[in-house]
Amino acid sequence: MESVLEVNMRKYSIRIRVTNIIGLNAFLQTKMKLNIGLSYCNTVIYIVLSLATFQLSYAQKLEHSHDGNIHSHEYADLDSLMNRFAEHKLLFPSNVPDRIILNLTEDPTTSVAVNWRTSLNVREGIIEYAEASHGPEFRSEPFKIMAKMETLSVSRENEPIVKANYHSGIIKNLTPGKKYVYRVGDGVNWSEWFQITMPGKDAPISFVYFGDAQNDVKSMWSRIIREAYHTMPDIDFLLHAGDLINRHDRDIEWGEWFHAGGFIHAQVPSIMTPGNHEYSNVKLSPQWRPQFNLPTNGVKGLEETCYEINYPDLKVVSLDAEQIDESPIFRETQAKWLDSLLTYNPKKWTVITFHYPIYSTKPNRDNVKLRETFKPIFDKHKVDLVLQGHDHAYGRGTADNVATGSSVKSKEAGTLYVVSVSGPKMYDMTYEDSWMERKAENTQLFQVITVAEDLVHYKAFTGTGDLYDSFILKKNGKKPNILINQIPDTPERRHPKK
Repeated sequence: MESVLEVNMRKYSIRIRVTNIIGLNAFLQTKMKLNIGLSYCNTVIYIVLSLATFQLSYAQKLEHSHDGNIHSHEYADLDSLMNRFAEHKLLFPSNVPDRIILNLTEDPTTSVAVNWRTSLNVREGIIEYAEASHGPEFRSEPFKIMAKMETLSVSRENEPIVKANYHSGIIKNLTPGKKYVYRVGDGVNWSEWFQITMPGKDAPISFVYFGDAQNDVKSMWSRIIREAYHTMPDIDFLLHAGDLINRHDRDIEWGEWFHAGGFIHAQVPSIMTPGNHEYSNVKLSPQWRPQFNLPTNGVKGLEETCYEINYPDLKVVSLDAEQIDESPIFRETQAKWLDSLLTYNPKKWTVITFHYPIYSTKPNRDNVKLRETFKPIFDKHKVDLVLQGHDHAYGRGTADNVATGSSVKSKEAGTLYVVSVSGPKMYDMTYEDSWMERKAENTQLFQVITVAEDLVHYKAFTGTGDLYDSFILKKNGKKPNILINQIPDTPERRHPKK
């Protein structure tokens, strides 16, 4: 009805947005100055009073009809918002599912978690899934799961309120090694069908590890995640080591992050650990838990930020580094939880991820509390790999070189530490008394890691897909792992000389 009023008023060169009683007086005064008929004004009064009961504003409109076709306009001032926010399609939800993402569950060989977003008009979420077939016959009798739903409203200064319903569910009782299809929707509006392959019980596990994406995510990080998928399409999951975006609650940045990965997010499960930029004043991003569907099997109060994932031969652990840094209580509880978890750990390989580095690549950075609390636990339980971010450079090495300051590399390796960056923001790095066997400045990277029986194969690639670092870790009984370096002849990359 508001659109009709605006059209009628255009012939008098006036556009008045009437949404409540407050604007009625000014509306009538304007029309009287134009000498518009009283009967028309009475009609307008009736319409405005009707509109006032609905209290339309920047919030989402209710459903209405034109010529019998029921639909809704998500936002009353969408034209204005489109002019102010060129990326409105990344920002505002619709009835069609968007921001679809898979997450790992604590048992990723038999289940997978699904999450997506819709407008407030969609009050019900459904997951349909079936075993994949050679043709379209899988559509005949798919299984259905009713999703959980929660509503979120977020905004930042000088930006519009974004309201959305987030839907989540877990597909369970899947067969390891089998291929499945799934889609999400409400029974009317559906996503496309996505195809996923469950990892086999005895099959190698491959994953891609990303350091900070953080800045210019749509513009500059898109090519990294897409190049990673191009390089290794048959991967079991993606691991993000924090700072996925720059401002913890800015929804357009989350929109860019989902856009960058596109269908990859919906087809390859992800896990993520929060960085300092997912926090503000030690408060987690309001979007984090609604938009992701991560395990809640870690420290109480740190659900979906501190958790464990278990493959047959591989345990992956996420620690909440910001809470380690800011909260003595959560630092102690995470340390006790990790020590207990690894004491009864039957897995052959252990990978731990968190945001702040144990050993930094950046001059004058030193996370003392983190290192003093957690490195003894890593040493005690012979953790194999620690994957980190934060320092916006690349470094890979062991603690052995830190203690002596020596450049001599042992064939035996304790815990291997990696710091990496996938986005375009870059820092200088330290070169004195370095713990790093391989390092790089001013380089966007992704890392492909494969765990296969007694071996871990690690390869780091630059944004162009060129191999930059490589090694193999080999189990050596109760002794430290054997490290086999396979570093290519490529010169180490540094910032261009000014």
